[in-house]
Amino acid sequence: MPTPIAVLGAGSFGTCLAVLAAREHDVRIWARDAEMASAIEKDRRNPRYLTDIELPSNIRATSDLAEALEGREIVICAIPSHGVRDVMAEASRFMDPEAILVSTIKGIEIGSLKTMDQVLEDVLDPVFHPRLVFLSGPSFAREVAERRPTAVTLACREESYAIAVQTALSCPWFRCYTATDVVGVECGGALKNVVAIVVGMCDGLGMGLNARAGVMTRGLRELTRLGQAMGADPLTFLGLSGVGDLVLTCTGDLSRNRTVGLELAKGRSVKEITESMNQVAEGVRTTFAVCDLAEKHGVEMPIALATRAVLQGAVSPAEAGQMLMARQLRSENE
Repeated sequence: MPTPIAVLGAGSFGTCLAVLAAREHDVRIWARDAEMASAIEKDRRNPRYLTDIELPSNIRATSDLAEALEGREIVICAIPSHGVRDVMAEASRFMDPEAILVSTIKGIEIGSLKTMDQVLEDVLDPVFHPRLVFLSGPSFAREVAERRPTAVTLACREESYAIAVQTALSCPWFRCYTATDVVGVECGGALKNVVAIVVGMCDGLGMGLNARAGVMTRGLRELTRLGQAMGADPLTFLGLSGVGDLVLTCTGDLSRNRTVGLELAKGRSVKEITESMNQVAEGVRTTFAVCDLAEKHGVEMPIALATRAVLQGAVSPAEAGQMLMARQLRSENE
């Protein structure tokens, strides 16, 4: 039976999930920009993201949150991390108290250092807390929209709600697995973006495949250390939301965060790079939050610190690489 679904956010990932859900369900997509919502309604295409993908007729677009959320049983939140607190505080006024909320956001809030599950619990009535589900894993929006095989994780502390979303979204080319380690899934999804920036810098400087593999492996060690300090199960980082998402984001040409690293290696400033992109590279903001979290939890994260130094303009990408290679020798398990 079709499920009424709302998608909040008309960026590339929100658009691809709306297309995916519309295969069997009634979908409303909310765009902050009224002109974008109007264009989607009129032309059946998103005028800014995935512009070549035709949107099914059972996707209705609106810039009115109340209209988007009315009667929706599943609400998918696909907005940038820095907008979550304000948008979801407003959205909570219109959500059905029995709705399941699915967050696809991979980031950490600057200042509070909270993961998105903590931000959502801050702004949503406790009645929603058991039904917060977090989608993560290796999933470029374009490939999902093009019906290329994709596997993701849905984490919820009450697994039955993750199973409900799994049933609603899974199809022959989009396979959902369920999990209960929300902290681990949230950490893996956010922290891998930092590593992707470094891998982009390595690739842009022509450091070779050995360097790429080394950074990815040691980066995985760093995000696992921090995740464990925050209460995550270390095994989660060996799954889709950990190593799976890390591999994709560090090596895929569609990766925004890898692109940031490639451009930094060319000598461009962070400001130039981010202003030239029409989508948010979450890793830039996340790098600063991760370094603060590492200090808070007493966790050593040299790759993240080197990334922050480059983003601050304190060192060049080449100098950051030299710093990492010159660190004191130690056991691999440290």
